[in-house]
Amino acid sequence: MIRRTPSGKRESAPSNAAGRSRQQLRIIGGAWRGRHLHFPAVLGLRPTPDRVRETLFNWLQPIIPGARCLDLFAGSGALSFEALSRGAAEAVLVERDAAAAHALQQHVETLRASQARIVPDDALHYLRGTPHPYDVIFLDPPFQDQLLPACVAALAAGGWLAPRAWIYLEADKRTPLPPWPPGWSLHRSKIAGEVGYYLALYSDSELGNSP
Repeated sequence: MIRRTPSGKRESAPSNAAGRSRQQLRIIGGAWRGRHLHFPAVLGLRPTPDRVRETLFNWLQPIIPGARCLDLFAGSGALSFEALSRGAAEAVLVERDAAAAHALQQHVETLRASQARIVPDDALHYLRGTPHPYDVIFLDPPFQDQLLPACVAALAAGGWLAPRAWIYLEADKRTPLPPWPPGWSLHRSKIAGEVGYYLALYSDSELGNSP
């Protein structure tokens, strides 16, 4: 999750002790609860806040055990490692920044997280590849890049979503969400400070594809 502030300005790299303390994330639930993982001082990189993650994973509590997860803007890895800690079967973490991707691989080794796979790639380029169905998609692009519409369209094009898949989206609260593709519907939504976060459900039964 590499972001700028909602105004579009790049955040400065932390330089004091308080800043350095923000260069780590804490896993808040599951088998790795309480573990701290450090991430590099890449401009604008920070994990989804604890309170947002707690709410999200309360929403996903019945879904995560055994789920296959795709994290398209992995950043610090907060969402994927939280999901794996809580019993997800697999997480694919896509991250284009080389330093962040390297740190993610180190987290995999530290946690012995054999269920995680790091893909050093751009999210939209990755979505042009061969699709595999996922149960949970984490979609938290840089706010200023306005990538949600393109990502939603690519996911909806076919092959990436399980018959009943959940898609988490994060954006500046002032940014309108893209129109939902056929079969998608908004399930939950909330605002935390300047951030809007949303959980959408895709169901192929709405397309008439289920028995």
